[in-house]
Amino acid sequence: MMNQRRLYRTIESFASERFKTDKDLLKHVLNEIVKDETIVLKGGRVWQYDPSTESYRLIHQIGVIDRLEPGYQIRAANYQVFYRLVEHRSVLATETDRYLRKKGIIRYSATGVGEKIDTKKGKVFQYVLAFNSDTLDETLLPDLNIISLAATTLLRRRRLERKADLLEKELDKAREIQQSILPQHAFKFHHYELHGISLADRIVGGDFFDYLRSEEETDRLIVVIGDAASKGFRAAAQALYVVGALRMGLSFHTKISWLMSHINKLVNRTFSEEQFVSMFYAELSDDPKGLMLYTNAGHNSPLLYRAREEKFEALEATGQLLGPFPDGVYRVDNTHLEKGDLVVLYTDGVTEARGASEMYGEKRLADKIQEFSSLTPKEICQHLLDDVLQFSSGSEESDDKTLVVIKRMY
Repeated sequence: MMNQRRLYRTIESFASERFKTDKDLLKHVLNEIVKDETIVLKGGRVWQYDPSTESYRLIHQIGVIDRLEPGYQIRAANYQVFYRLVEHRSVLATETDRYLRKKGIIRYSATGVGEKIDTKKGKVFQYVLAFNSDTLDETLLPDLNIISLAATTLLRRRRLERKADLLEKELDKAREIQQSILPQHAFKFHHYELHGISLADRIVGGDFFDYLRSEEETDRLIVVIGDAASKGFRAAAQALYVVGALRMGLSFHTKISWLMSHINKLVNRTFSEEQFVSMFYAELSDDPKGLMLYTNAGHNSPLLYRAREEKFEALEATGQLLGPFPDGVYRVDNTHLEKGDLVVLYTDGVTEARGASEMYGEKRLADKIQEFSSLTPKEICQHLLDDVLQFSSGSEESDDKTLVVIKRMY
């Protein structure tokens, strides 16, 4: 499974140009996916649903694949898979069409993209992408789901951009909401000191972090960092919603995995699918061995710096993004922090800050963390942010930037 957030952003970057039609955009995205060496897909086809014939028509094919007859059609009624896509987004299946089997397509993937269209037998996606890969198995499905989500979001964004520009009058209200959910920067808890900074690219942004502690349970502290994919008032409102759900769940003393699954379902029911959230959730306690529980919902992998060994560990994803996938499962993992160890949580505005010719990147972030590791969390946070801002000072591209540093002091 690839880094979900990075895969999403990679596909987003494929649509930086202007396109006359949605089909032109989708063809371009497919071409770039197949050409990208970091995405293990060798070829693909784009099928468009035609309500007049109740069939999917081939509109584009690219890559190392056998070419099909241009405009070839397959009746939706003959493929139950198309109706299953509305629920699962991506599926793997065995080909039944004689012509396609003669072309060597025995097993295939199908990924739904775009709007959902009502038919006599149920809803189907406006477009279906079929990919070729050397390893066409279940491990590919999470990446195909992200491709579906990203491509659908691009199509929807085009429609929204044609209807209206960003409503500037929302900004003041959004800023007020966002400020209401951000905690004080510094926090002390048993063996630990923490410091967080969130810098919005505009007046408001989609990033958030929080420190959560139950009044009844002073022996544990929840630290979260997240990034809502939307912007402006919608992003601030969504962040407020997620933090509110976390606070409510904490008061019920729920298990971490159940809490994350419940929040995922709430976000799925409440917001449109492109308004997803990536989030990292960590739970500290007064455990003398420094136990830290965590779960990572498709967020940038926090960096854990081991002071004694002078080495890094990445706390990678244990579940999918919050929102688009209602049946998502969130595994809880754990680690132990010793004296001097650091955990640095960040959003992609930090590592993807663009300089003159390259992005800031995880390696530079790790090098700077090691350089500043003897300092306090407040000093580390400030030095890291200053370095990111100086690195990207000449770039017109920018994004929200959020950092939270956790350090075990003794």
